[in-house]
Amino acid sequence: MDGYEISTDPARVDAALVHRWLSTDAYWARGRSREKQDAAIAGSLNFGVYEAASGAQVGYARVVTDRATFAWLCDVYVAPAARGRGLGTELARAVRDELAPCGLRRIMLCTEDAHGVYAKVGFAPLARPERWMSLGLQ
Repeated sequence: MDGYEISTDPARVDAALVHRWLSTDAYWARGRSREKQDAAIAGSLNFGVYEAASGAQVGYARVVTDRATFAWLCDVYVAPAARGRGLGTELARAVRDELAPCGLRRIMLCTEDAHGVYAKVGFAPLARPERWMSLGLQ
């Protein structure tokens, strides 16, 4: 994290930049509207990764949580120019550490291709995936 910092200060999140990243480059959010993204940001615990020297945002993650029993880590994104520096792993670690005092039963996430990033901070495949269900509304 040399030269970078992670913050949960919502005032620092560049919502326009986050929307551009996710709606154009993230397979899970491609095409998401700005209104939908702004609502997601407003209803979530947000994490930003920033260059320490310039303050420019280079990464983002959000967590949907009740801060008591459950959390869903989603929209994890690191700008292409900042990848390969371990920022995704540090972002996942920051989420884990921020939520640890809450005594959550679990933090969930879904990924197509970044299992190794999350495994470094303790995430693992579901022990009993047959117990889980989802309802797709769109």
